[in-house]
Amino acid sequence: MLRHLDRDRVAVIAALLAPLALAAVLVPVRSHVSNTEVALVLVVAVVAVSALGNRLAGALAALSAALWYDFFFTMPYQTFSITKSADVRTAVLLLLVGLAVSQLAARARRLEVVAITDARYLEQLHEAAAIAQRRDSAGLVDHVARQLVDLLQLRGCRFEHGKLTGHPPRLEQDGSVVTGSRTLDVGQHGMPEEEIELRAFGNGRYYGRFMMSPTPGTKPSLQARLVAVTLADQVGSALDTAQTPTRE
Repeated sequence: MLRHLDRDRVAVIAALLAPLALAAVLVPVRSHVSNTEVALVLVVAVVAVSALGNRLAGALAALSAALWYDFFFTMPYQTFSITKSADVRTAVLLLLVGLAVSQLAARARRLEVVAITDARYLEQLHEAAAIAQRRDSAGLVDHVARQLVDLLQLRGCRFEHGKLTGHPPRLEQDGSVVTGSRTLDVGQHGMPEEEIELRAFGNGRYYGRFMMSPTPGTKPSLQARLVAVTLADQVGSALDTAQTPTRE
């Protein structure tokens, strides 16, 4: 998370400075290149900033590119006024194209994050399945408890075997969090402060539950919560297999 914040901060700074620097470099040759060519070069700066940062950085870069195009390359120079209608159209198009590019780049970045996250979820399920295949149910319980801490950003997680006491909030099979008869909006309000139970069933039989201590304010995605439910199901199946006599 911190790495992405640093990256976004750098991108915002680049959004403000990169178009200005590129425009300043082009000023000495503005009599030899058309304004359209200058606008295309400035779009490159917008693309670079958008690829590095988020929508805000891309939008700032687009606005910065349009302003410095106006300032350096339209008559009268070194002012933010435009006298030619062709230059007005070019400046407006530069801004609109820059904004469109920033949106596309931000979407591509988001899809990249989703793909990386999906791969991590798949890896976690594979790790748990590999331990289950070794019939190491105790090891699987400990491993899944650690996975849940990472997956749901928990403060801690423990497993209680074969008992149900109290009525704590519960992570359901559909990924929702229920307390009493009320379903919590995790995406809006985050996880509750008290412990949450995640029950483990094998072949329809209850074997225990993970008692999870959420970190206040965290909002794990529905996808992450569904992966957590799947991991608990793997534990339930492993515990059921461990208690099933092997036939010769």
